[in-house]
Amino acid sequence: MADELEELIVRDAKFDDAETIARIHTLSWQQAYAGYVPAAYLKSLTPETKTPVWEGILQRDDTTVLVAENSGRLLGFVSIGPAPDEDAEPQDLCLYTMYLDPEAWGRGVAKQLMSAVNALVPSGAALTLWVFDKNERARRFYEHHGFKLDGVEKLEEFAGEYLLELRYRK
Repeated sequence: MADELEELIVRDAKFDDAETIARIHTLSWQQAYAGYVPAAYLKSLTPETKTPVWEGILQRDDTTVLVAENSGRLLGFVSIGPAPDEDAEPQDLCLYTMYLDPEAWGRGVAKQLMSAVNALVPSGAALTLWVFDKNERARRFYEHHGFKLDGVEKLEEFAGEYLLELRYRK
């Protein structure tokens, strides 16, 4: 697959991509978060339940979803939109999601998606994101791409357990 990625294309997601985005979202969560997101929660995730969620997101005017594809196969996606945090300025954006098919991890797909996201951020606007404190791989990736912890934290509940999320800003 590594040679094929030379032909990687990042494009706007289409409504018809919702099912594949849901599959990637589910697989990525189940593999990347095993060991710290409760197993019962991860097991409950299915592409079938995520597909309608993504269909709704893809119809929103305030959210941009980009996909990375290679030879017609979707390998990953990102979504970006208005920053929802209380301290956000009106022009600030938030990287809501970035997930890859686990088979595409470490192959430069996330780097291409991040470049596309950066091109969407207006001059003077901040870009924020939330990441699990225990997700060292993602944290290193975001730090490498210029994001810095800004000291804001929150607890999110998953299947009765609370997990710490950290906010990064660029």
